[in-house]
Amino acid sequence: MPNQRPITLPFFTTLLLFISLLSNVLSKSTIEPCSNSDTCNALLGYTLYTDLKVSEVSSLFQIDPISLLTANSIDISYPDVENHILPSDLFLKIPIFCSCVDGIRKSVFTHYKTRPSDTLSTIADSIYGGLVSADQIKEANSISDPSALDVGQSLLVPLPCTCFNGTDNSLPAIYMSYVVQPVDTLAGIAGLYSTTVTDLMTVNALGSSAIKPGDILAIPLSACASNFPRYSWDFGLIVPNESYAITASHCVQCSCATGSRKNSNLMIGNVTWQQSAAGCNVTSCSYGGYVNGTIITTLSTSLQPRCPGQNLDEILFICPQQFPPLIAPPSSVSKGLIFSPAPAPSESGGTPTTTPKSSTVPSSGSVVGLPPTNAPNGGLSSAASSSVHPLSIFPVAIVLGLFFDFHCSFAPLLHA
Repeated sequence: MPNQRPITLPFFTTLLLFISLLSNVLSKSTIEPCSNSDTCNALLGYTLYTDLKVSEVSSLFQIDPISLLTANSIDISYPDVENHILPSDLFLKIPIFCSCVDGIRKSVFTHYKTRPSDTLSTIADSIYGGLVSADQIKEANSISDPSALDVGQSLLVPLPCTCFNGTDNSLPAIYMSYVVQPVDTLAGIAGLYSTTVTDLMTVNALGSSAIKPGDILAIPLSACASNFPRYSWDFGLIVPNESYAITASHCVQCSCATGSRKNSNLMIGNVTWQQSAAGCNVTSCSYGGYVNGTIITTLSTSLQPRCPGQNLDEILFICPQQFPPLIAPPSSVSKGLIFSPAPAPSESGGTPTTTPKSSTVPSSGSVVGLPPTNAPNGGLSSAASSSVHPLSIFPVAIVLGLFFDFHCSFAPLLHA
């Protein structure tokens, strides 16, 4: 028989290149299964890819410009603030509604109108900062030929979000979808957002603290929860710590200051007090929800050590409404902070000394995997997050490749 030279290297090399390509393209994302029609407040961590007006950013995500500003503690009293130009590389928290669609949590309220130079990849990776993949946009819009986008075409942009019953370790929390940057470590992210590596691993069903650029993590942020009636327009309102939320047709601005965890940190109307043997009984008028165009108010009472005098300082003393500070609309971003790594807590257990913002890095999607054994404590009992990293298939693929390689090498000899 003529000599047969087994060809083994091309197949195995191709296999390795293919897997390497997958590992560079695919990213993992936290998925929360769901079975009801409820929505919740959620956040997206988004970095501007270019200079944009406040109104342009809000239009990009179909949200209220004032809601965008208050979520980032930006003072809305500035003249023409909705047309203020925000600088490129500015990191923002985007408030969204998170729904249950096809059995998983996602936001489906955002539509994007295509421009002449757009491709699905630039829309996903650049304009939306890796929060969605080109394949996800393609699937959501049943696009058969991605190269043939019509100018002005309206595309549904599904965005990642999680609810977990609005709690983290039995305390009020709102979850932010965050795209991992090249400089990030899990410890650094934990330190930056006042949580722990263990909590992040539990929430995101991570088997280890290893993360890679493009991964999308659900980050629990401490928040103040409301107890508005179910029939109110803003039922379930959750305000992240050190920020605000606008509601009741822009008539009510709720805040959440450090240490507040129950209701909105806002009083409406007068405060009265009456001295008693036990101390000072303080009664205030509090916001109770927005129902059929009507602002609902409720009376709340508390007991303070002493009653105040008539000056404002003492009134504020008995009503510790320590409102988060407001900032002026940003016009520039410090480049030194943008590209420096997220700080990790010191080995001695101390807190990070800096809190830089990260830059936007493209990501191309998520992979739905098996649910984890644990969901966040206090989350939905029937819901758990799931995430799969493409590198998890790497050892299996190598074994199969080696087997195929071995078989191809010796098959001619066996049949000689």
